[in-house]
Amino acid sequence: QVQLVESGGGLVQPGGSLRLSCEASGFTFRMSTMSWYHQAPGKERELVARIQGNGVTTNYADSVKGRVSISRDTAKNTVYLQMNSLKPEDTAVYYCDAFLWTTRNTYWGQGTQVTVSS
Repeated sequence: QVQLVESGGGLVQPGGSLRLSCEASGFTFRMSTMSWYHQAPGKERELVARIQGNGVTTNYADSVKGRVSISRDTAKNTVYLQMNSLKPEDTAVYYCDAFLWTTRNTYWGQGTQVTVSS
């Protein structure tokens, strides 16, 4: 049974930092593409960052380039999203997504709220 559990969200002031974590289980972690999406109220879910199974190939939304870094730890079956220089417009629910190469299915976590406000 695939499970994705996000953590690390919270309230932070503009200019601050947060590190989100997504612990995965129920599949072969190294054979997956892991992504972070966010969804603000009234808006569609958007890709923030993606990392391939090799842990090297990454993609970022233009809105976060230079401020956000995605990484993965195969030993811990965990993907991270380090967010710096946070802005109020980064406020959203952040979701972890796993695309499994073996089954070509996609799974979502339950989301973690990030609020950037003074």
